[in-house]
Amino acid sequence: MKKTVMLIMAMVLTFTLAACGQNTNNGGNASTPPATNNAGNASTEPSTEPTPDTKLEGSILATGSSALQPLVDQASKAFMDANSGVTIQVQGGGSGTGLTQVSEGQADIGNSDVYAEEKLDADKSAELIDHQVAVVAMAAVVNPKVNVDTLTKQQLIDIFTGKVTNWKELGGDDQKIVIVNRPASSGTRATFEKYALGTKTDDLQGSIQEDSSGTVRKIIGETPGAIGYLALSYLDDSIKTIAYEGVAANEENVANGTYPVWAYEHMYTKGEPNAVVKAFLDYMMTDEVQDGAVVELGYIPAKNMQVVRDIEGNITKK
Repeated sequence: MKKTVMLIMAMVLTFTLAACGQNTNNGGNASTPPATNNAGNASTEPSTEPTPDTKLEGSILATGSSALQPLVDQASKAFMDANSGVTIQVQGGGSGTGLTQVSEGQADIGNSDVYAEEKLDADKSAELIDHQVAVVAMAAVVNPKVNVDTLTKQQLIDIFTGKVTNWKELGGDDQKIVIVNRPASSGTRATFEKYALGTKTDDLQGSIQEDSSGTVRKIIGETPGAIGYLALSYLDDSIKTIAYEGVAANEENVANGTYPVWAYEHMYTKGEPNAVVKAFLDYMMTDEVQDGAVVELGYIPAKNMQVVRDIEGNITKK
């Protein structure tokens, strides 16, 4: 009997231990997470939070108008000083070149003295966005020894069409007139012809043609009897500025509408600009640039204009 009781107790104990072992294993499976895997997944998940001090990085190529080039060049240097991750190249070549290159995706910004519609086909110009950054005036300029101070519209037409070839016909000395012209792609030429002459002109035999405003200034300053035209931003003592119909080419006369030979300075982009280009264009409109470089270099802030001009050339008071 005693052996039987002990045998029964042993069997009960065996079943009890087996049941406890099974419960312990099941609890372990349920409560033990794949810690290593979860921790690994959490640590390799990319962060979607923006970096608070995002740095501008990229490159910009701005080409076109040589009249606008000094302003864009100076502003770009200041912008790069403040944004070390940005590189800006500024090149000339004329408004037509700038518009063509930005239209074809060869440049990020096309600098121009004229509206895109004046140089490009309608479908191409429609793709471009106009950013007007300043106003530029053009003036007829001559060699300092030319004894003439003002010219009328008709006299300028007669010079640039070859009807008048000697300064004595215009009240000056007996000296041959040497024309220094710009190529057909030049926005400076387009502006001068449209608002000073009122007509397009042909390239005359014997005239000099130069693509760069800086080179035009140098040639006129060194060539007896020379005449050409430059943006006010290029005027200096090496050349002589001619009044138009007796009205001096200066900011006051441009702003109040009495001096007609001026145009908006455009910086075109193909579609909406990317972040870097937009930041630079925004910088161009800051007080730092508009009240600084724009004025210092002989341009006129658009906000100072008392008149506005549409693409057809019509002027109205603000």
